[in-house]
Amino acid sequence: MKIQLKKFGTTLISRQLGREAFLAFSPSLSEIKEGEKVEMDFEGVVTFAPSWGDEFITPIYRRFSQRLILLNLKNPSVKMTLDLLETSNQIVFNRG
Repeated sequence: MKIQLKKFGTTLISRQLGREAFLAFSPSLSEIKEGEKVEMDFEGVVTFAPSWGDEFITPIYRRFSQRLILLNLKNPSVKMTLDLLETSNQIVFNRG
């Protein structure tokens, strides 16, 4: 499965909006088969806040771990936020 984050907007900020996006997307997660990779694509994302990421990406990571592959991570805002999430949650993302 591929998750295009730009479908949620190009400015991904606030804990509340991240939680709402996760809740709206959650039913799609049940379609992922055992062993299937989950690709999360950051293409088109301009601003990516740690609070939004913690509410959306962290629970997906906790469910799929290294099957979650993050793509198109050139944006400094994305890189910095992912680094912060890894440190604060003591996890390591699979950066494809």
